Formats: sequence, structure tokens, C-alpha cells
Amino acid sequence: MILKDLHNMTSNLNNTGKMPVLFLGHGSPMNAIENNEFVEGFRQVGNTLKRPRAILCISAHWETNGTYVTAMPNPRTIHDFGGFPKALFDVQYPAPGSPELAQETKNIIKKTAVGLDDKWGLDHGAWSVIKHMYPEANIPVIQMSIDYSKPAKYHFELAKELQLLRRKGILIVGSGNMVHNLRKVAWNKLNETFAYDWAIEANELMKSYILSGNYENLINFRSQGTAFDLAIPTPEHYLPLLYALALKEESEDISIFNDKPVGGSLTMTSVKIG
Repeated sequence: MILKDLHNMTSNLNNTGKMPVLFLGHGSPMNAIENNEFVEGFRQVGNTLKRPRAILCISAHWETNGTYVTAMPNPRTIHDFGGFPKALFDVQYPAPGSPELAQETKNIIKKTAVGLDDKWGLDHGAWSVIKHMYPEANIPVIQMSIDYSKPAKYHFELAKELQLLRRKGILIVGSGNMVHNLRKVAWNKLNETFAYDWAIEANELMKSYILSGNYENLINFRSQGTAFDLAIPTPEHYLPLLYALALKEESEDISIFNDKPVGGSLTMTSVKIG
């Protein structure tokens, strides 16, 4: 399909309203093959959405120097983890890619040059959650990388440039975890609803900022105190939240689901916009 054909097709979707935006707390890769309340939350939110033309996912697990989008027609399923059962490594999510959407995304972003990638694929930040929303793997999926050299405000501003895609039938998904400190996981309490005090404090503050629209405090997360510092020891799982929030328009509803901790130092808290 050439770009002119894509433009003609997507221009016809402009009057169908905006697609929602999601931030999904993806948690353990095991969520890909388990049946639990978080998986059910992903399925339920998927059932509330109209069918997207394609999905653009910003995953915590693709960090690059610069910004890239996957542009291959058939992205591979990446098993970017270790120490899990063979059944997890056997999972394939053969959703098609969309070179056309990759090119369109490249074209609309003016803040930086966007590279077209033909090597990455779909990492578990993408496929482990999207597979529950669209188990038939029949909706094209592309990923956009996170430039590890840039600050949070840069990512928030970059995300705003994706707004046009929402009106062209594209579901934008940020995938990470609001509270994500693997070094402090209580491995003996993975099956309990348990969180350290600092994790609860950080998660509750994040939710209050999300629901009140106080995005400046979320962007300046390094100025929010010890609880935030412990919750976000490195930013890659947190930044996908900012990509989602940047796309919220003033009149849109915002809701929170899957709002529970895991292992003391992780939260599965997820956000739906629109």
C-alpha cells in the first residue's frame, strides 16, 4: 500500500471520533499465560473499545539512543526475559506489523528524526498484554522506542505529536509499571496483596496527580521525594505513563483499573483515557 492510499483510507476515519489511550501495568511476563485478575482487566478493557485499525505501543522494554518505530510487515515475538517456564517461551503472538503506520508516525513527529527499524519486533511489554485484548493477533501492531538519553519532559512533549493518530483509528498503548523496583521485590509475597509503605505512598500520589491533571509533578518525578525515588529507580517503566497522559484532551474522562500491588514493590495500576 502506498502512502497516498493510506492517506485516503485514514482520512475517511477522521469523523469516527478519537480512539482511547491506555497505560497498562504489564507486570511479570507470566501474565501472558496466566489467568488472573489483571489479565481479566486487560480483557475487559479490550472489550470496551471499538476495533482499532492498528496499535502503536510504547513499551518499557525497548530503549534506544534516538527514537525508532518498528517498520517490518511481520514482527517477531521477542522473549526478552529469562528464568521462566518453557510454556512462556513457546508463546507466539503473530500480529502483523504496519510499515505504512510506521512511515505515517515518522512523518507526523517533528520534535526529532524517527528511524524505521526492521530488527526489533514485539517485546513482552507489548505482546504479553495485547494478546489478552486481541487474542486472534489480527490487528497490526508497531512499537515506538524510548530514547534513554532524553528527560521526562521531552517524552511528554514528543507524545503530544501522536495525537493525530487517535483520530485515524490507532489505539496508542503505553506499557510499563508506575511503581517498579525489582531490587526490592518481596519474592515470598508474590501471591499476596502486599506493598511497602513507600510503594503505597508513591502509587497513591501518582493516582492523585493523574486524576487531578497535575502532570507537572509527574513529569518532575525526581522532585517528589523518597517514595517516588524508590518507586522509580530507573525511568523506563514509568515513562510510558507520560506518553499516555500527554494524549489526554481536556474534556476526556480518565479512569484507573487493575489498581493493586504485587510483591511489595510493583503496582499493576493501569489507566484508560477516553
